Amino acid sequence: MTVTARGILVVLSGPSGVGKTAVSERLVREDGIVRAVTSTTRPPREGEMDGVDYHFLDRADFERQVKEGGFLEHAEVHGNLYGSPRDGIERQLISARAVLLLIDVQGAQLLRQGQVDALEIFLEPPGEEELKRRIVSRGEEDDDSIDLRLRNALTEIAEKDKYDHCVVNDDLEQAVEQIRSIIEGDWQSRGGIRDETEETSP
Repeated sequence: MTVTARGILVVLSGPSGVGKTAVSERLVREDGIVRAVTSTTRPPREGEMDGVDYHFLDRADFERQVKEGGFLEHAEVHGNLYGSPRDGIERQLISARAVLLLIDVQGAQLLRQGQVDALEIFLEPPGEEELKRRIVSRGEEDDDSIDLRLRNALTEIAEKDKYDHCVVNDDLEQAVEQIRSIIEGDWQSRGGIRDETEETSP
């Protein structure tokens, strides 16, 4: 399917612990970008709110929405299901200049297969040791979980060349500024308007 909307759908991917949340919070707070609220079956972390951070669903409800075609993409990551609600994102794209969608490489691949037009950015850690330090600093993972996330991270990083842009998050300020410039450049190149119907009409 093709999303017809005025805004830019900005996909931001990267391994666990790379800083996607920190980057997205800055972009939303300072640039007026809207973050898409995705759905998940994982339990809420401390401080997370349903409908704000995620739509928290049980597995049965999530799978029902999958059957009904309710997601632009969905995937299972670390034993939990994640999905991008179709209707919610399309509504945001109608009114917002840019909608930021934080998904993993599986989700990005599914969007490509579904011909959903998006500006794809991969956020990369400066190195494996730094990534491990960031994951450990969360204090939420045991040794087995840390090892699993690191293995998955290497698999995800191997997919970075499929993205439109790759940004190394060695310094948060620089990473945010680089992503900000990428989004602005894409916006300007499209004349400040997003209309896939006109672009795809014969």
